[in-house]
Amino acid sequence: MPRFLTLSAALTAAFLASVSTHILAQEKLPAPVTALKNQGIDIHGQFSAPGGLRGFGASVQGREMAIYLTPDGEHAIVGTLMDSDGNDLTEPQLDEHVRAPLEAQTWALLEESHWIQDGDRDAPRVVYTFTDANCPYCQQLWEAARPWVEAGKVQMRHIMVGILAADSPGKAAAMLGADDPAAALRAHKRGDGIEASAQPRHIEEQVYANNQLFEELGLYATPTSAFQRETDNGSVRIERIEGMPNEERLIEMMGSKTPAE
Repeated sequence: MPRFLTLSAALTAAFLASVSTHILAQEKLPAPVTALKNQGIDIHGQFSAPGGLRGFGASVQGREMAIYLTPDGEHAIVGTLMDSDGNDLTEPQLDEHVRAPLEAQTWALLEESHWIQDGDRDAPRVVYTFTDANCPYCQQLWEAARPWVEAGKVQMRHIMVGILAADSPGKAAAMLGADDPAAALRAHKRGDGIEASAQPRHIEEQVYANNQLFEELGLYATPTSAFQRETDNGSVRIERIEGMPNEERLIEMMGSKTPAE
């Protein structure tokens, strides 16, 4: 049965690790933080902390952590900072300085991947979905999304991968290399099928790059879909759903109830 996963306070380890970005690359880090960085810890951002401490949001092998630099600048402590009432002061900082930047980087990676447009390019809501031509759940999602896509409310961007069967890469390449990829995808989804075929090298490399992205993000199921949502404080975050969403999650992904309703 497909699993449904959400990018929230508990990002998957592989997802975090795959999109690490050095926000502080241009800044000279304090010696203790540099030493941790040299040991393989990624430093993502810094923040103020009580008690004269200086905080850094970090991760290693997908595990989020906070580093606190002591006031003398000579020592670093890795752990959770609590106040006198037992409140966790670290968790909000990790969300702001580790998860949010990584999610923004992830969205950029999705934008730069090789996808096929499905729906109006001016549709206000964008949903990226990893699609394998041999995936029955991908077919179900395509059919379920029609009301929103045809109403011009949502544009699906199918990141074509080849992972489920021996001919999946060839089918993905055939669609990406078609004269009209959107028409080829539409015909396939409507039952005409698609035959795997040799394509120019740059097209086959697009499929390979999409497969790599799929693996680097720690994904395992198609479809896997990603969309943006606005939080109560106005920031934009990413959620993802692995597998075919249930009705409630489908509505959440599409951003509204079925247009006909």
